[in-house]
Order: sequence, then structure tokens, then C-alpha cells
Amino acid sequence: MRRFLIAALIAHLAGPALAVLPDEILPDPALEARARAISETIRCPVCQGETIDDSNAPIARDLRLLIRERLTRGDSDQQAVDFLVARYGEFILFRPRVGGANLILWLAGPAAALAGLAGAGVYLRRRSRMLPAGDAAALTAEEQERLDRILGE
Repeated sequence: MRRFLIAALIAHLAGPALAVLPDEILPDPALEARARAISETIRCPVCQGETIDDSNAPIARDLRLLIRERLTRGDSDQQAVDFLVARYGEFILFRPRVGGANLILWLAGPAAALAGLAGAGVYLRRRSRMLPAGDAAALTAEEQERLDRILGE
């Protein structure tokens, strides 16, 4: 059991780091850190559930190299990201920008939650009005007698 836990821990810690190959790493640590930060925000077009930093897909490698190439040419982080968005669309961003058509998507979740809460509030208010008060819920003598006959008491 102990060996299994150690192996799982090593696999977890080393898993994502294995996607970036040694020949991709830039000699300048500052540029490499910027490239890794950008790579963690870009979605792999093939895997779709992973960043290009985590993916072993060939296109992810190409995108990582493209980012590093753009950074070594002197592009800012935003310019490198904008280049990828212009080429692949906003789908490639793990955190889409707030604005334009995406604004509808950003607001749809909270709007649906508020509508659900309002609907639940209306339902509970109407339900509480329909329930009889404590004394009004008591059976009349005739109703109690009929109930006793039905239950066989």
C-alpha cells in the first residue's frame, strides 16, 4: 500500500510536467516562466479538457513552441495570447474574456440561479397561503366520526 501511494504521488507531481519536453524549454528562466504561465491558460484544441502545458498532443507541442517563439521575438504576454486567439478563436482560452457575445454566457448562469430562487420564493409564498391555519385544520365532530368509521375504530 505504501509503495502504491508513493507511486501515485510521483505520478501526480510529475504528470503535467512531462508534457513540456526538455528541447522546448527556453534558456532564459524569465521567458520560460512567462511561456509556462501562458501555456497554462491555453486550451489544447485536441484534448479540450487540458491546457497545452499538460497535453502531449502534437498540436499542443506546436502551440507551446509558437508561444516561446513569439516571446523570444519580443512579444508581450498579451500579444502572444492575442495571436493565438486570432488564429484559433476564443475557444482556445480556458477563461474566455468577459465582453461581447461571451457576456451572455457569463451572465446566463447567475440569471438562471436568480430566476430559480425567485420561482422558489413565489412557490413557497403561495403554498404557505394555501395551508390552513392551526385551528382551521381541526376536524369537525362529523368529520372525526366519519374518519373513525372508515378506520374501523
